Amino acid sequence: MTDSKPAITDIDPLPDDEESASLACVLSFNANDPSGAGGLSCDAVAMASVGAHCMTVCTGTYVRDTSSITDFYPLDDEAVHDQARAVAEDVPVQVIKVGFVGTPESLAVIAELSDDYDGVPVVAYMPNLSWWEEDKIDAYLDAFRELLLPQTSVLVGHHSTLRRWLLPDWSGDRNPGPRDIAKAAAELGVPYTLVTGLPLPEQHIDNVLASPETVLAHEKFERIEAVFAGAGDTLTAALAALLATGMDLPEATSEALHYLDRCLDEGFRPGMGQVVPDRLFWALPEGEETDDDGPEVHPGADYFEVPFNETKH
Repeated sequence: MTDSKPAITDIDPLPDDEESASLACVLSFNANDPSGAGGLSCDAVAMASVGAHCMTVCTGTYVRDTSSITDFYPLDDEAVHDQARAVAEDVPVQVIKVGFVGTPESLAVIAELSDDYDGVPVVAYMPNLSWWEEDKIDAYLDAFRELLLPQTSVLVGHHSTLRRWLLPDWSGDRNPGPRDIAKAAAELGVPYTLVTGLPLPEQHIDNVLASPETVLAHEKFERIEAVFAGAGDTLTAALAALLATGMDLPEATSEALHYLDRCLDEGFRPGMGQVVPDRLFWALPEGEETDDDGPEVHPGADYFEVPFNETKH
């Protein structure tokens, strides 16, 4: 395990004289998603909802609807490099968030930038890539493992996705637990892993933040009988943003999971496919009618508070 990235608790909040002029800023590498379910639009809205500014670096675009992803058109690595360097040299970056990048070359660009900004934690998400061609999946996973995981502070992914990737030869009598996955990630340089979607009895699922030594945080929810698109991007974006504000890792993890829970509770189906998280659930009116004569309210970062979680999944 390498120590190339700082401890998450090393993130400092903005100085008092800067708070009025700037939100915490996150540099997000992700694909454009025309459906709005995930990708850069998800990152921007989720981060704004929890009080951070998202600086979006486009790595390419999916061809997708709300049912499935059918293709991906990558930008070349020079375009990814130039986008990221231009904004990172202008705006202080508190956290780097990595979603779907698409090519080993672009992963190399992100790894180089992360190395140059050694004091900036990296929160990386590994999505399910089963829609893609097998040779491209293998090349992407190999590059991610070799280039980006040594730079990653927190790895986020669904239990089944991380198990297949990090423990392909697992032969134990039981399924690997979060600490088993975290231990495999740590051998590649990752100090913390957030494992989601662990099945529990009575239609519950668990989400566990772990290191090789211990479980740092976990949240259990009731399973919602729906198929969602964009849940992983939403969670990772919220986590990165909350860390950027100076919140410590266990607390940020809990808040991000509860934020996702409410996004899913209020999810909607804009097309004929999967349900999309409503990342602006907090902006919905509480009643059917509002007082037109009353003051107009615009909820912003200072207004937002994750409501108490009553409906679990």
